[in-house]
Amino acid sequence: MTDDLLAALRPLLTAEASAEAPASGAEPADLEQAVLLRLLERLDSHGPPVDPPGWLRRAVRAEARRSRRTTRFERPYEHEPTDESAHDPEHLALTAARHRALREAVRRLPGRCPALVEALLSPDDLTYREIAGELGISQGSLGPERSRCLGCLRRLLTPEVAARGARG
Repeated sequence: MTDDLLAALRPLLTAEASAEAPASGAEPADLEQAVLLRLLERLDSHGPPVDPPGWLRRAVRAEARRSRRTTRFERPYEHEPTDESAHDPEHLALTAARHRALREAVRRLPGRCPALVEALLSPDDLTYREIAGELGISQGSLGPERSRCLGCLRRLLTPEVAARGARG
């Protein structure tokens, strides 16, 4: 049943994702994968949608809107930030503490996320192809997986950052 439904919806999903991707700032494959994940989660919890093509179209549009919202808040640096006190002992101690907190949070991530984030943080500056090969996953699923893992990491670190700021 699931395989038949996925096979039947695949051409529509590809077309919808390709149509929505340019305006959302996302890759069509990323939209497809996010919607497929939503569909599989829905099939697990509620069964197949009453109107699968209609559900699929709405899900692609919702995912495209989510992508637009997140990219709207991402801003590049105007210039590379510099810190003249980089060799100051206090700065070095604080930097080491931040790195320790980050590594501890990475270890608390679920599933494959710790290995993925460690590969992204690797000083070897691995390419997506190398990371995907190292983790045994497809290169196309690396972007959405990375987004989910970084979202989890952000949620893990937010309470710590908020608590530290409140003390000062």
